[in-house]
Amino acid sequence: MSILTTIVIGFLAGALAKWLTPGRGPGGFFVTVCLGIVGAMVGTFLGQQLGWYAQGETAGLFGGVVGAVIVLVVFRALARG
Repeated sequence: MSILTTIVIGFLAGALAKWLTPGRGPGGFFVTVCLGIVGAMVGTFLGQQLGWYAQGETAGLFGGVVGAVIVLVVFRALARG
């Protein structure tokens, strides 16, 4: 069930991350959702490494948004150059 939770949080995190990051990025809705899901997984991993989340616990919306913003910024940088 935790992967489903991560996907739902990632969907919301991707939408919020796109809204929070300025500029027009490459990709449309589907790419943003995928980046949000990856971002939620990154947020979960980073949160577990920093001790914010216990092992097996998924990131909340805040952690998912932080991870999605990181992934979105990296994706935009790689897509440009």
